Amino acid sequence: MMTAARATDAGLPAPGGLDRYGYGETPAADRVGAPAWDAGETELGRASRRSAGNRGRGLHGQLVQQLGQMIVSGDLGADRPLVPEEIGQRFEVSRTVVRESLRVLEAKGLVSARPNVGTRVRPVSDWNLLDPDIIEWRAFGPQRDAQRRELADLRWTIEPLAARLAAGHSRPDVQQRLADMVEIMGHALAQGDALTFSRADTEFHSLLIQLAGNRMLEHLSGIVSAALQVSGAPATSCDRPGETCLGHHARIVEALAADDGPAAEAAMRQLLTVQPDAGVVPAPREH
Repeated sequence: MMTAARATDAGLPAPGGLDRYGYGETPAADRVGAPAWDAGETELGRASRRSAGNRGRGLHGQLVQQLGQMIVSGDLGADRPLVPEEIGQRFEVSRTVVRESLRVLEAKGLVSARPNVGTRVRPVSDWNLLDPDIIEWRAFGPQRDAQRRELADLRWTIEPLAARLAAGHSRPDVQQRLADMVEIMGHALAQGDALTFSRADTEFHSLLIQLAGNRMLEHLSGIVSAALQVSGAPATSCDRPGETCLGHHARIVEALAADDGPAAEAAMRQLLTVQPDAGVVPAPREH
């Protein structure tokens, strides 16, 4: 274990109460290609900790969140070596936390670990871009506009098809739930309650995809939910929800009740292209 005096001499913080471990003798500044962990804190870093804290994640989840955002934002570029000792020292976490966090990131395609090479950041082409966490991390960073456009394109492909298929799978209980969500959105719109509107809207679209009866489409429902909820993407299915947006949701429900697949598909396409109108509900404020 590193002593407090030795940590001070090496320019590292003294050990805390966590499971700490000793580091190599080579100073971090002399390691070729080592990430510049000691750089000033970026807004991204503050945002990542805020997001992780809000989710109530433990040390492992917080580190995955922080490193994931740093990679996706480009702060840690492709083929950049990730030295576990440096990560542990920078974020003051144990060897176990670092190891498990890197395994999660490897499963998402963000990093690769090879014998005699170590752990390195992988290029964007290797990332699992359909992973909800990566969708969220891209929405935090400089790829925000590209992420929003790509999500919109994906939803344009998925949701009209889901609406058409859902019309052929009559389930009164689910259709009633969809109608309930439209009613809740209407009340929220009248009261200017953006959070309630967003939650009801997210459940509406998730239920609709489930009602389609297609296992592969249902597997993609998490992507749609992420698209509706991530910071930097629309909080709802239309950019600024208003009466027009609400009306399209209602028409989808009516088409489903009539088993009219083409009408449900058309209403969904109209919803996904709706423009802001008067009487919009304000966007949720960031905390």
